Amino acid sequence: MSSERLIYLPLGGAGEIGMNAYVYGYGAPGKERLILVDLGVAFPDMDTTPGVDLIMPDISWLAERADQLEGIFITHAHEDHIGAVAHLYSRLNVPVYARAFTANIARRKMEEQGHDPDAVVTISPWPEVTKLGPFTIGAVPISHSIPESGGLVIDSPAGRVIHTGDFKLDANPIVGEAFDPDLWAEISKGGVQALVCDSTNVFSPHAGRSESDLGDNITKLISEASGMVAATTFASNVARVKTLAQAGERAGRSIVLLGRAMRRMIEASIETGVLSDFPKVVQPEEAADIPRENLMLITTGSQGERRAASAQLARGKYRGMELKEGDLFLFSSKTIPGNEKGVIWIINQFSEKGVDVVDDSSGLYHVSGHANRPDLEQMHDIVKPKILIPMHGEHRHLRQHARLGEDKGIASAIAVNGMMMDLTGDTPKVADYIDTGRTYLDGSVKIGAMDGIVRDRIRMALNGHVVVTAILDEEDEPLGEPWVDLKGLAETGQSNAALAEVMEEDLNQFLMRAGKKTLKDDDKLEQELKRIARQTAQSEIGKKPEVTVVVSRMR
Repeated sequence: MSSERLIYLPLGGAGEIGMNAYVYGYGAPGKERLILVDLGVAFPDMDTTPGVDLIMPDISWLAERADQLEGIFITHAHEDHIGAVAHLYSRLNVPVYARAFTANIARRKMEEQGHDPDAVVTISPWPEVTKLGPFTIGAVPISHSIPESGGLVIDSPAGRVIHTGDFKLDANPIVGEAFDPDLWAEISKGGVQALVCDSTNVFSPHAGRSESDLGDNITKLISEASGMVAATTFASNVARVKTLAQAGERAGRSIVLLGRAMRRMIEASIETGVLSDFPKVVQPEEAADIPRENLMLITTGSQGERRAASAQLARGKYRGMELKEGDLFLFSSKTIPGNEKGVIWIINQFSEKGVDVVDDSSGLYHVSGHANRPDLEQMHDIVKPKILIPMHGEHRHLRQHARLGEDKGIASAIAVNGMMMDLTGDTPKVADYIDTGRTYLDGSVKIGAMDGIVRDRIRMALNGHVVVTAILDEEDEPLGEPWVDLKGLAETGQSNAALAEVMEEDLNQFLMRAGKKTLKDDDKLEQELKRIARQTAQSEIGKKPEVTVVVSRMR
């Protein structure tokens, strides 16, 4: 029996949606040659990660084995698959492989972070393959909501693994390649050891619809609008941007793109040849000379992002453009769970202006970029894998997807972040458990989720903050009374006196009574002053704030 094994290890994206990072390895246990598929981000929220800019997988396990890593393959250019590559590249320092459109985006990101863009290698679609160590890897075109998505065929001495990446079954995706069932059947006919498969829409019971289903509905909506029309979608959904622009053009309107990400994605699509026949675009400055009823704005910010064009329009003007009563705003997108507050805020702001808002609830103006349950079953039937490993989904998605596989007699396993699976035999087995976590981009530095920085920030947000300052003389006696500075706390408490004054009095009483031993010991003194400040705040305003103590000694 061979001592070598084929392993699969998710470091992010399994048991959550976002932050995708999947390791494959082949070789003797502990000495496997490795490849990494995708390295993405998740986005913070004010409840759990206030002030954080981006959330990335903790790649410590992989960085410790960087000498075993052959390369990084990016399936497509969505931020949850590509967003962390440039931020974490220096810890891995291996070539990054991607198809042309994705490579274009990756090189821009590498340059922004000061890395050599030539570290990104452009690969052509299947049947071209890349040989790295024991692996032969090819990118197979598959439809998704961004151009040039590629499922990966990963061959090793233990057999073929197909990693779908994000996908849908779309025969006419407007931009990018259609799903080709014959091609996928061809790559599967020699036998597939394991299918590692997108699980996002496993709970959607109806077969997914094509991007091409939307054009007529959107054209009708725009044609019937009397005022200015604006529509938002994901900037990366180039096919949808084209659908919207063509619908606006058919309705006799001039197209204005608003938002840096929107322009950047369209530029990258044209540069790499994935986008053609895009309607003529006018600049916001030129739009001032065009009647409002002849304009269509296509904007960033479909998820309620505060600085994106949609939110700016909701607040007032953006680049000279303004929506008014009788205008129309279309969300040609689905709101990702967790983003509802920002989206609802935009809707209400527009409502106050008298702008009519149309969302995706009717199903007329948006289709998902992910395979629904019948589409997943069709993929299982085409590939006929020996093993099914669900990925890209919360735990409930993975569990439901594994059940689908089991119902078809496919050996299926739920592998969450940190669970290393041995895919070598007829059934998947847990080979090891790896500590995984999160890395936060916080301003210009990266911090660990367990470092306590964000935890302290949350505590201050919940409870307020007090700075206590005390001065002691050369004899370790209090020099004057201590004083406090309050942040985020009510100024007056139960006693109807100023909270700061009540707290200073209580702290002074303690210092007057404290023994020499306590007054000489900085740690003991700090501990007691903190306790009294929190105790006073609790009795006065019902809060136990975070307390910082500054003890100055005259020497």
